[in-house]
Amino acid sequence: MKSSRAPTVRSLARELGLSHTTVSDALRGKGRVDPATVARVQAAAREAGYRRNPLAAAVMSELRRSRGATFRGVLAAVDLLEPQRSDPHGVFHSELVEGARARAAELGFKVEPFVVGVAGLTVARLDGILRSRGIHGVLVLPSWYPPDWTELDWSRYAAVYTDYAIDRPPLHCVCCNHYRSMALLLARLAARGYRRPGLFIDRGRDERTQRRFSAAFRSFQENEPGIEAVPLLTPENRRREEFEAWFRRYRPDVVLSHFTETIDWMEACGAKVPARAGFVSLNLIYRDRPCAGLDQQPRELGARAAELLVAQLQRNELGVPEWPTTTTIAARWVEGPTLRRPGRT
Repeated sequence: MKSSRAPTVRSLARELGLSHTTVSDALRGKGRVDPATVARVQAAAREAGYRRNPLAAAVMSELRRSRGATFRGVLAAVDLLEPQRSDPHGVFHSELVEGARARAAELGFKVEPFVVGVAGLTVARLDGILRSRGIHGVLVLPSWYPPDWTELDWSRYAAVYTDYAIDRPPLHCVCCNHYRSMALLLARLAARGYRRPGLFIDRGRDERTQRRFSAAFRSFQENEPGIEAVPLLTPENRRREEFEAWFRRYRPDVVLSHFTETIDWMEACGAKVPARAGFVSLNLIYRDRPCAGLDQQPRELGARAAELLVAQLQRNELGVPEWPTTTTIAARWVEGPTLRRPGRT
């Protein structure tokens, strides 16, 4: 009866009646092992479904070099400089990496960043660097446009993408739960007496989250009793004139947006914040002044991504997953001076 346990070098050695060292050298193609023995070992390994664990091999190699010192593996945090955009990825990405770095350190790893498109670094060249350095864990940072990472030899890597979805190739994802975050936010605002919420969001930002913000907003408008529908404002590019025309026409009693410059535009229309109308930031990492809003918790997202990545390595799960999963974390509410306090209407 075939054992249900995953085959190891030692179990193969016992089965074949060979030493552990001989089997290990035959599998790695190293040492002075008779070619017939190499063929015999490799055939037995294929039959048993043996897969070499590069993390375990790296641990043993490092332990031998450091004579027992604590091993620190390396995870690559890879970003993509997108030529379609004029601005580089900023603080949200930095916070993701910091969260991943802190959690990875607790698990015995360090995180090293790489940016494709900077200093001549291509995806193909990155693949060579990761291979030569024995790095098998890849944390892929978010891209504004659908990214293409197919030039990496994914049979060598475990990976997590820190955004909603990636198709080239499909990977496990960790991201903010935008739909639930918006639903909880709107329920909170309704409890404070706001009845005409207005959503002002760049079309590109909404599309990147597969319209989860706007979908939750529309669902709330349609299903929550006593809520007056205000048409969404989802421009291709933010323009003050377009916002002010929308605000004057529909008079929302609270505006939800990513950017705090919206407060100035509201007040230019005669709405004192928060006395006449409230404001909520959909991502407080972009605020340039105190305000109420959502902390999308990039450090926690990075930490969770690092945990999932290390777990894949420990299970020797390399390659594009057959069933990619998505792990989400809801944004955290942060109180601020741009909303009425609870109990005041």
